[in-house]
Amino acid sequence: MNYTFVSATILLILITDPIGNIPIFANALKNVAVERRPWVILREVLIAFVLLLTFMFVGDGFLRVMNLSELSLQIGGGVILFLIALRMVFPPPNAAAPEMVGEPLIVPLAIPALAGPSALATVLLLVSQAPGRRMEWIAALCVTMTVSAVVLVLAERIQRVAGDRFVVALERLMGLVLVAVSIEMMLRGIKTFARQLAAGV
Repeated sequence: MNYTFVSATILLILITDPIGNIPIFANALKNVAVERRPWVILREVLIAFVLLLTFMFVGDGFLRVMNLSELSLQIGGGVILFLIALRMVFPPPNAAAPEMVGEPLIVPLAIPALAGPSALATVLLLVSQAPGRRMEWIAALCVTMTVSAVVLVLAERIQRVAGDRFVVALERLMGLVLVAVSIEMMLRGIKTFARQLAAGV
């Protein structure tokens, strides 16, 4: 897929899923003082941003070291996105989350809530497909992390104003869009693989 700045930004927002992360952050921060929570959220978003940004710069070297092709990354990334999207559309039953003691750091908020495997695979894919447009992908990541920070800092207000049902419905809609994106990614990878096989024959 040939991504633009806008489509890459939308894809990253769908994958980092700030709406879906609201319950995770609420549970992890419930023992943190109310006035301290925005600073913790901003810190975790910054950590996730630095990690994803690092992958943008070391992505090419990582693919070479692991002997991975862009094609395998595209198909594998599509599979991961599909599984993530299914969890958004059909969330598993609420399991008892472990009680957080003190202030969370890095895990589980920055990693894997924001900078999970799907987000890491996506930034690798963007850079591997168009390394010359790295500044566009960095800008898309900046917008994504800004949106995530705003949504998560205002999470309690969003839930009060919009209601839990609206938040859940929006989460399902984002999942549905991500299902379509993941299938398109896999189909394009499979088509490219089929052309390579035909050319080899």
